[in-house]
Amino acid sequence: MRALSLGYSPSPNDTHIFHALAHSLIPDAPAFDPVLRDIETLNHFAVDQALDVVKVSFHALGLVRKQYGLLHSGGAMGRACGPLLVARKQVRPEQLRGLEIAIPGRLTSAALLTRLFDPALRNLSVLPYHEIMPAVQEGTVAAGVIIHDSRLTFPEYGLQMVVDLGGGWEEATGHPIPLAGIAVRRDLDRALIERVESAVGDSVSRARKNRAKTRAYVRQLAPQMPDEVIEAQIDLYVNDYTSNYGAVGEAAIREILERAEASGIVDRCDLPLFALDEDRS
Repeated sequence: MRALSLGYSPSPNDTHIFHALAHSLIPDAPAFDPVLRDIETLNHFAVDQALDVVKVSFHALGLVRKQYGLLHSGGAMGRACGPLLVARKQVRPEQLRGLEIAIPGRLTSAALLTRLFDPALRNLSVLPYHEIMPAVQEGTVAAGVIIHDSRLTFPEYGLQMVVDLGGGWEEATGHPIPLAGIAVRRDLDRALIERVESAVGDSVSRARKNRAKTRAYVRQLAPQMPDEVIEAQIDLYVNDYTSNYGAVGEAAIREILERAEASGIVDRCDLPLFALDEDRS
């Protein structure tokens, strides 16, 4: 049997939780062929149905639900961990309307939360996430939406937070912030999907129980990132929701997809959210 393509990002939280799968440490797990790319590239891979298992923003998931279903573990969700909208100086959010705002990909959950926050923010330009803070600092764009380690380091660029997009979501809904999940092709054999589900869950569990074992792999994929930022990023994005969304996490995912549907950002889909909930009888 061929190895399953597994797409995830080189960010510390992803390399941390997928260490065991990348190194074939889980007995009876399917063989995986890791494909490491930034989250927006992974989103487009999912749209193109190019990968078997892939980390996707929940924005992108809304576009590919007919082809992919979620796994219950491996996702990025939490509180006080969402994207931030930053600028060189403190301004009122409505003053940004019409101005150019950089986002880290049109299919990211950061872009979705921006559009849900204020549909009038239409002048959105895409930059790689690590180029957004320098662009705002230099005045190339008026503001930027930052994610990952950038939300930990933006004060070093002299930037001001204008809107906590994740905080706004939490205040409006009461839900944790749904950022990304692990999706699997629906057309795979159900028994294989069950093995994938189990393997991803085991990989997350191993990483959370012994962070030291993942450290070399994480460091290898983030060679320029300070240790304290690596640790802070893992702490921020790897939590109980990563092990299993549970009822609380599932409600958050359904809420963001329903709001995206109501806003016309994604089409409605009546298929089950999770791959293994699908009835194939």
